[in-house]
Amino acid sequence: MRDNRLIEVEDLSVDFPLDGATVKAVDGVSWHIDHGEILAVVGESGSGKTVSALSLMRLVEHDGGRLRAGSIDFRAKNGAVIDIAGLEQDRMRALRGNDIAMIFQEPMTSLNPVFTIGEQIAEAITLHQNASEAEARDGALEMLRRVRIPDPEQQLSRYPHQLSGGMRQRVMIAMALSCRPSLLIADEPTTALDVTIQARILDLIRLLRDETGMSVLFITHDMGVVAEIADRVVVMRDGAVVEQGPAEAIFHAPRDPYTKALLAAVPRLGAMRGRSVPARFAIPDVGEGEGESGGEGGGEEVATLVGARDTVRRDGPPLLEVKNLTTRFDLRDGAFGRATGRVHAVENISFSLRAGETLALVGESGCGKSTTGRSLIRLVEPTSGAVIYDGQDLTHLSAAALRPYRKRIQMVLQDPFASLNPRISVGAAIAEPMHVHGLGTKTEIQDRVAMLLRRVGLEPEHASRYPHEFSGGQRQRLCIARALGLDPELIIADEAVSALDVSVQAQVINLLIELQEELGLSYLFISHDMAVVERVSHRVAVMYLGEIVEIGTRAQVFEDPRHPYTRRLMAAVPVADPSQRRTEPDVMALEIPSPIRPLGYEPPARAPIDVGDGHLVMPHEGLES
Repeated sequence: MRDNRLIEVEDLSVDFPLDGATVKAVDGVSWHIDHGEILAVVGESGSGKTVSALSLMRLVEHDGGRLRAGSIDFRAKNGAVIDIAGLEQDRMRALRGNDIAMIFQEPMTSLNPVFTIGEQIAEAITLHQNASEAEARDGALEMLRRVRIPDPEQQLSRYPHQLSGGMRQRVMIAMALSCRPSLLIADEPTTALDVTIQARILDLIRLLRDETGMSVLFITHDMGVVAEIADRVVVMRDGAVVEQGPAEAIFHAPRDPYTKALLAAVPRLGAMRGRSVPARFAIPDVGEGEGESGGEGGGEEVATLVGARDTVRRDGPPLLEVKNLTTRFDLRDGAFGRATGRVHAVENISFSLRAGETLALVGESGCGKSTTGRSLIRLVEPTSGAVIYDGQDLTHLSAAALRPYRKRIQMVLQDPFASLNPRISVGAAIAEPMHVHGLGTKTEIQDRVAMLLRRVGLEPEHASRYPHEFSGGQRQRLCIARALGLDPELIIADEAVSALDVSVQAQVINLLIELQEELGLSYLFISHDMAVVERVSHRVAVMYLGEIVEIGTRAQVFEDPRHPYTRRLMAAVPVADPSQRRTEPDVMALEIPSPIRPLGYEPPARAPIDVGDGHLVMPHEGLES
């Protein structure tokens, strides 16, 4: 192994024996990481990228996997080269944490909810470094400072649920780095994070690499993130490496059709400039031959955007009008459950939505966008305001009177697996709402289920299968089919594509646009992904701390953003081009303030300013009237 290399993987193969068959999760994979280098392994679900990472930690055996062939040579801190693939598990335990550490996508499932942040970091230090209790606490405090957590002394005594998603991910990084490993494995560490928090975590990882000299194996399916952080890139598909090389070469001159397809499916901010209606993604062929984007410069988005037909019905009143909607939640504590504070989740927002229109609600976690969607159909009860649907105020209707309107308004949620009952077939799940609302005989409903499955790109015979037999993208299509079963007029899509691989995301978005054209559907599209929102929306509302701080047409908000928070969201979107990566780290950017207020607090009345043609912006310092 060359002196500058930290780890070298040669012809690695990993199998999973299942019911008499063998699944080749990784098949003949080879790559290396140099000292101080960030290597991104990119690919969609099932490509083998996570299995490769778990093999480096020898954790794959705990999930039933088997290292069938290959070598994993690793240079330990003492300079000795160790073949991890042949290492006994007790010796491997000494290597984990000390030399190789790993962080995962969802920090809340990786942190113990019953111990404080300080206790958990100190435990890792005590376990691997034989430190005293005082030394471990000092080490934990130093690590929190290193990952730029504000007020680290106070954060030591907090529990995971008291921190935001971005703060929890920083704690996981602090824990992983507490023993100063040579290699940090980051498995989809930013996928579930808002775009501004994601930018800060990427900046932090790069800054820590520069400060400590550690190497990073960064696993993701997001090519924008890869362009932002990687020195070199390995592209995986179906357990094999299809292409690898420097980041600049992969993005500017990709050679494999699959790499070109991944790049073409990345939504690029600014691609919709000059367009007034949504546009489908052009999804290239990823077969054995050349894709649509073949040739030099294949990393560029395919030449033409497939524009949609204008579906907005501008005659007559809006389908939905929201007036001064406010939703607050009491915080209760003590034996008698007395209210001690109040969460101002949604604060005095107003907007309208026309038939055939897509209004996007964007903002970071905790801004109130999901609570807004749930308040519209009273899955959570609004505190005040009016939700007028087709001329009827829904906020004061009885449960029986509200029921027909819930049929006309459906929701599609972020996690399709949690939305489907694992114990019933998908056909039964799609049919259930139709049975509840009495929409036909059993035979008629079965025929309708078959039609809906075809409509979302699946087959009628899939009705007898169960949710676990489908991929994430297919499960989301099933949830869309179930929502369509009641012939809704409005679909509230709450982060419906944020957890999907980039090409699957493109397919689902195309499906939503096609359904809007064919059925005249209206969408309230809730998302934190500005590039996706630009592609699907007619109008955009930006939320911050429960308020709509800017609302207007897609062109107004994206091409002439006026509120500083809107500009901050757009600036944080990663660009799928390594030559345009941000050079100034922003790891110390302020977290969004807490929406918790004392009992009885009433915010000062605020009204937006019309900066032209219905483009409304909340007052802020420096706003031109």
